[in-house]
Amino acid sequence: MGLDRDLYGTTDQQGENGIEMEVPGADRVAFSGPMSGPLSGPLSGPLNKRGGRRSAKFNVPETSTSSGGAEDGYVEITLDVRDDSVAVHSIKAAGQDMEDPEMTLLAKDLEKKTSFGSSMMRNASARIKQVSQELRRLASVTKRTSHPTGMLDRNKSGAHHALVGLKFIAKTTGSAEWNKVAQNFDEFAENGLLPRACFGQCIGMKDSKEFAGELYDALARRRNISAPGITKSELKEFWEQISDQSFDSRLQTFFDMVDKNADGRITEEEVKEVIMLSASANKLSKLKEQAEEYAALIMEELDPNNLGYIEVQSLETLLLQGPGEAIKPGNSTQMLSQMLSQKLGHTQMRNPIQRWWQKTQYFVEDNWKRVWILLLWFSIVAGLFAWKFIQYKHRAVYHVMGYCVCTAKGAAETLKFNMALILLPVCRNTITWLRNKTKLGVAVPFDDNLNFHKVIATAIAIGVGLHAGAHLTCDFPRLLHATDAEYEPMKPFFGDERPPDYWWFVKGVEGVTGIIMVVLMAIAFVLATPWFRRNRLNLPKFMKKLTGFNAFWYSHHLFVIVYALLIVHGIKLYLSHKWYKKTTWMYLAIPVLIYGAERIVRAFRSGYKSVKMIKVAIYPGNVLALQMSKPQGFKYKSGQYMFVNCPAVSQFEWHPFSITSAPGDSYLSVHIRTLGDWTRTLKTVFSEVCEPPMGGKSGLLRADLMQGENNPRFPRLLIDGPYGAPAQDYKKYDVLLLVGLGIGATPFISIVKDIVDNMKQKDEEDDIENGGKQKKKSFNTSRAYFYWVTREQGSFEWFKGVMNEVAESDQKGVIELHNYCTSVYEEGDARSALIAMLQALNHAKNGVDIVSGTRVKTHFAKPNWRKVFKGVALKHPNKTVGVFYCGAAGLVAELKQLSLDFTRKTNTRFDFHKENF
Repeated sequence: MGLDRDLYGTTDQQGENGIEMEVPGADRVAFSGPMSGPLSGPLSGPLNKRGGRRSAKFNVPETSTSSGGAEDGYVEITLDVRDDSVAVHSIKAAGQDMEDPEMTLLAKDLEKKTSFGSSMMRNASARIKQVSQELRRLASVTKRTSHPTGMLDRNKSGAHHALVGLKFIAKTTGSAEWNKVAQNFDEFAENGLLPRACFGQCIGMKDSKEFAGELYDALARRRNISAPGITKSELKEFWEQISDQSFDSRLQTFFDMVDKNADGRITEEEVKEVIMLSASANKLSKLKEQAEEYAALIMEELDPNNLGYIEVQSLETLLLQGPGEAIKPGNSTQMLSQMLSQKLGHTQMRNPIQRWWQKTQYFVEDNWKRVWILLLWFSIVAGLFAWKFIQYKHRAVYHVMGYCVCTAKGAAETLKFNMALILLPVCRNTITWLRNKTKLGVAVPFDDNLNFHKVIATAIAIGVGLHAGAHLTCDFPRLLHATDAEYEPMKPFFGDERPPDYWWFVKGVEGVTGIIMVVLMAIAFVLATPWFRRNRLNLPKFMKKLTGFNAFWYSHHLFVIVYALLIVHGIKLYLSHKWYKKTTWMYLAIPVLIYGAERIVRAFRSGYKSVKMIKVAIYPGNVLALQMSKPQGFKYKSGQYMFVNCPAVSQFEWHPFSITSAPGDSYLSVHIRTLGDWTRTLKTVFSEVCEPPMGGKSGLLRADLMQGENNPRFPRLLIDGPYGAPAQDYKKYDVLLLVGLGIGATPFISIVKDIVDNMKQKDEEDDIENGGKQKKKSFNTSRAYFYWVTREQGSFEWFKGVMNEVAESDQKGVIELHNYCTSVYEEGDARSALIAMLQALNHAKNGVDIVSGTRVKTHFAKPNWRKVFKGVALKHPNKTVGVFYCGAAGLVAELKQLSLDFTRKTNTRFDFHKENF
């Protein structure tokens, strides 16, 4: 469409905020008028209906906010006018020969807005009006030196921000992606047509079929397609539109999805429908329940005149809101960030020897505690084996049984040592006392106690194989086939008469005890493997009871029989008759006494520390929260855990759970996710005494212990602890990076609460006059970053109160909370665009996040952990950061590697600690 010349009347009015317009090839005509109105004025020279290329130069006055609106200079803007579109040719300050880089960024932002105007505006004057409004919005921030505060940087402007948003397809790599879509079409098409139901799966939106269906409808409406399906050529048109990199094109598509009657206006009902659609695509059930409320919020924001509808310009304005904070180009933070990125780039040495040496150095540096402990243990084991091997090589029995008896006896000596040592890593009270009361934690990796337990178990399995294998397959057959002369020295050990057959060895005390031990140990070892303990095997139904935690728990208690048989087996030896040579009991005495004392203390303490239930809550995501009285003298540190036993579920089973209350609280609390048989039964038992909550709090069962006759009779609960955990050492770090995955947030909730309590206590101590008594300072944390990543929106209910308390109490900004909901599509995806819009509006108006329901704003998708570490390293140079992770094992490798990379290549040290479940 050509320019309508009737719109341009002649005017000689001149205002303070004026625009001068110059058309090359024509007489210069001045025009002035406010930037807020339509850009109108005389265009001298002939203009064809379809239009030729014309350019106009605007002198836009620049206003300095610091000077109260005084005129500060002019900006020269050159536009290329073509038919029904306007493009920015250049922007520069008046009097400059070369374009300013900041002006160039502004020009690029405006140049990106070209295609949408033709579809929504029916003439060029309206398009020029749109550009003029955009110029007016951005012109006030073109001069950085005059406006040092409160202004957005150009590379963080609304237009730039919008260009990364509203993407319907995550990745578009040209023909390669289309070829994949075309292949999907061939697979799903019926009679040459792709049904609407298969559209989402065809384009890669199989997890958002409902959203993909609405997208299909919008694209079909635009093309007046009413058939039950689309052809491949129509699918290609659809694909080209949804994969278009132009923001205006994406905006039009999104608008068409909302505007179902295609009248160019969006009503409140249509807004509500698209909110429910977005909530469904992102698995936000609570958002669907409040769709009507949030639709009203959007209408209030975008329809201030109560017209009953909003147009695309209003929607665009909201979507173009840039980030609240921006980094100025060229500032020190950005420069440091760029330098750090280059430094962290992967570099590899060419010399393989140097590469090996560097890896070895890094390995030793990162694992020196484990290395020296394992070397010490291995040296002892090897020394015992060699000592016994050499000893039997010089005995008469060697001439009959050869190296077989040497191997069997060497393995037996290591078995005695390892069977004694394997008890110590599971003496939790002893380990907790050592890490709390001594400095051994500096050199001993107490956090790896269970891993060391597994290493010793593997060594025991190898030792059993060598010992039993050598005896059964070599020693006994050689003794049976020995000559009379060879057997003569063996009479003091096996009797004057030679054993008649192989069965003689098996049916003896040594043989029976040995075989029973091997069988019991094999059962315990197999059921302790992850495949059986975590039910990873697809076994028949009748065999399911042979797997799981219960099978692991009870089979492990067979060790009582094993140790009793081991002592008997060690006394009834064939080749040693003197008591001081029967050393099995000597190895076992002290470890068994320590372990026995531990079990007695635990039994006494658990009975003594029977607790009274105060509150029970069942939250979304199958999480049971138990709040109980704190036994007198029960002292613990944040990050520690305790064992819980419920006799109504099982008399013997004890399960560990992180303590979620802070040491300063008057109660104890744990949050238990129902994942296995025991936890499911526990939830059922407590649910039976709970009543639905009052006040319409659907989905949450609560029961409070109140005075009166109608008290619920809670099941009896026993606790044992506390026990040490990696997270308890957080106080020795100035800076903390806490990462919780799902229910793995539990130890960090206690830590966060403890930090808040310590801040309050510190403030109170600061108020005491110099003559007052000051407490000893034992709290070093000055900054904490807590990242909680969860899949479900309902998970945020677990610690909603704590989040709000921290947000309200932390006036100094010591704790930085980051919630991530991975069910929501990442920022920029069209499926989450409306969620982000609602989140910003509601948080600005009410201070509450629509996803978490707390004052903490929720991020979408998964965190960029490299970016997280980079930010911490930039903020805290020359500091040691304690990185604590609790959750599934899948994230351990990435966080550990990032901690190592940033420690080696920056001046910030990251100490990584993990706790898996």
